Parts: sequence; C-alpha cells; structure tokens
Amino acid sequence: MTIDLSDYEDGADFDGHYKKALAKLQERLSHIHTAHIVHRRRAVVVFEGWDAAGKGGIIKRLTGEWDPRYFEVWPIAAPTPEEAAHHFLWRFWRRLPPVHNISVFDRSWYGRVLVERVEGFATETDWRRGYDEINEFERQQVDTGTTLVKIFIHVTQKTQDKRLQDRLDHPWKRWKTGLDDYRNRAKRAEYLEAMDEMFRRTDTVLAPWIVIDGNDKKAARIAALTAIADALEAQVPMDPPVLDPKVEKVARKALGLKSAA
Repeated sequence: MTIDLSDYEDGADFDGHYKKALAKLQERLSHIHTAHIVHRRRAVVVFEGWDAAGKGGIIKRLTGEWDPRYFEVWPIAAPTPEEAAHHFLWRFWRRLPPVHNISVFDRSWYGRVLVERVEGFATETDWRRGYDEINEFERQQVDTGTTLVKIFIHVTQKTQDKRLQDRLDHPWKRWKTGLDDYRNRAKRAEYLEAMDEMFRRTDTVLAPWIVIDGNDKKAARIAALTAIADALEAQVPMDPPVLDPKVEKVARKALGLKSAA
C-alpha cells in the first residue's frame, strides 16, 4: 500500500500516564538490548523526517537505558570531502554495527533521494539510481542477519513552524536551528514529492517504513519506541542468559548465601 503522510497528522495527545508508559518501554528496550548483546545479534534503526519533527527526543529516550558500550548513534550531516569522493553508501558501510551492537542513524542514506535530490546535490541520474542501490544495500543487511528498522517522523507545517519559533525564542535551543531549516521549509512541496516516491520505491517487504505522527511529542515518543521494540524483539531470542554454575557457586560462597535449592 502507498504511504500517505496526510494519514499521520491527527496530533492526538497521548492517552495515558506518559512517565509510567515511558519507563515501562525503556525497561523493555533495555531487556531487548541485553538480548542483542547476549545472543550476538546486530540491528540498525534509521530515523528520517522533517526538521524539528522530534527525532532527537525519540532517540534520547530510545537509548536512555542502553549499555553505552554496545550501541552507537550516528548523526548524519553533509558528507566530508573524503566521503564525497566515494560512493554515497561508503560512509554508511563504515558505520554498520558489529555483532551484539545496535547502530542508530539520525538521518541516513535516504539523503540521496531526499535532500540531495531536492537541493540539487546529486544529479537526476544519481538519485534515480539511488532507489535500487538503497534497496540492495538494505537487502544485504537483512540477508546477513541485521535487523533493520526504518522510522519516519511526520509533522505538519503548522507544528514545524511552532517548533522552529521555539528554537528562536528559547536561548538554549538556538544551537539547533540554522539557515538549512528555512531553505528546506521553503521547498516543502518538493520534499513531499520526493518523500512520496521514496516510500513507493523503498517500502519493501524486507525493509518496510514505519511512519509516526509526530505532532504530539509524547504520543510520538511512545508510538515510535513501541514500534521499535516490537520490531527488534521479533528478531532476537528473548531468553535471559543462563547463570554459570561455577560463577554461582563462587558468588554464593563469597556473599555468604545459601546454595540454591
């Protein structure tokens, strides 16, 4: 089915106790992360969406209870001169996770068919070829055992404008905004066209898109974290590690505990 972003604009408030729901989700995500470590699985979580859509806030809460030794968040900006001299996927291959790790991409290889397309940083030949290259890249990851989760956070122009204004008014948020926000905002129609084709060409059985209504931050965070937890949990054994009998024996003696029944 074609993804229509207008279906994700209700902006309904979160119906429930936000702090309790978030804490429960983060505990679940912590167990899922531990399962990836123990069972030597790897995963990639990709975030795309509008400027000021709330990706950073979701990522902050996604990783809040994870062991920092076994995950990496990659904020993706314009390629460096070295990266630009290679194929556009080269810099992403270098950031893929090893076993028992999760890589989180704050923007991704989809820049080829979004910002590079709209802003003219890639030729039409290059960005049109990009769809097949991206699909093949993602298929390779899935075929070699990597769980791939793709999240798109959607907000209306009204919501985006409100958040951009907040970045101007709040002194400790000003670092988040720049000229790019307004250049991109002025081309919303072109971005919507690019997003529509992106979804049509890259929403595949192996690597489907999950779209989140980001117009209410709390509801978006719970929805995104739930979707990610469901996707990750489905691809890793959720059995806790077995306690080594030798370790248990030594530990009980050292701690003055009775032997297990």
